[in-house]
Amino acid sequence: MKSISDQRVSIGLRTAHTAALLNDAHGLSWLEIHTENWLTESGPIAERLADIRARFDLSLHGVGLSLGSADALDQNHLQQLKRLAERCQPILISEHLSWGAIDGRHSNDLLPLPFNQPTLQLLVQRIDRVQQTLGRQILVENLSSYCTFAESTMPEWEFVRAVVERADCGLLLDFNNVHVNAVNHHFHANDYFAAMPWGRVGEVHLAGYEQWGDVLVDTHGYPVQPPVWQLFERYQHHLPADARILIEWDTDVPELTTLLVEVDKARVILSTPKVAQTKIRESADVCS
Repeated sequence: MKSISDQRVSIGLRTAHTAALLNDAHGLSWLEIHTENWLTESGPIAERLADIRARFDLSLHGVGLSLGSADALDQNHLQQLKRLAERCQPILISEHLSWGAIDGRHSNDLLPLPFNQPTLQLLVQRIDRVQQTLGRQILVENLSSYCTFAESTMPEWEFVRAVVERADCGLLLDFNNVHVNAVNHHFHANDYFAAMPWGRVGEVHLAGYEQWGDVLVDTHGYPVQPPVWQLFERYQHHLPADARILIEWDTDVPELTTLLVEVDKARVILSTPKVAQTKIRESADVCS
């Protein structure tokens, strides 16, 4: 059983917390950073990254590769990512199962994809190219979404599993995104988790959402909500022993102490014996 100081759990690095974390790691051994914020290879940003890397292991989490776009893969961006990885030697590199650019114009959001064979084939080819360029496996993250496509021919969970297995990549499993999509698109989260290739999960995201009328919006601006904690309680025992768990908070970023409270909540759940986990699952079955 892992101790309450379980080093698998951490937070995403935000500018407001950088100085405090460099002064005191607060029991954290790794941090997730947004790839596109650190691509500069010289000057103050590169120097600050070197300081951070000297203190923490890093997980690179990108939003700019636009893996699902009809555009050709951005080779300049990919080469920048490769050089960044060479500089900081990250423990993990991840991207999203989404698209965000076309004809050289970039969206301000990560956009969803139709779940069908042509999209699957496109993603597998592009993920393979990225992995070949980087010389290592990457993780891909399941996306939150607010629309579906008539062109989809399979449920999201089957699509995600097929991408990961055919591309021979890892999975960044976002529990919050599963819950948001289950509510928005009227499916059962248990069906999603039952289909996941758990052995390929390298990182987990836990984040907060908002409710706008009948829709849940993945804002990353609140504490992790109870339904997401309940899903994590129920399924965390499926995770590989070395999977990383991240508290994700991107907007209205609070004091560092607030994030550390969320870290402790995740650590408590991870420290729960499997006997207690079984009782949690049985209770969830009764309530579902």
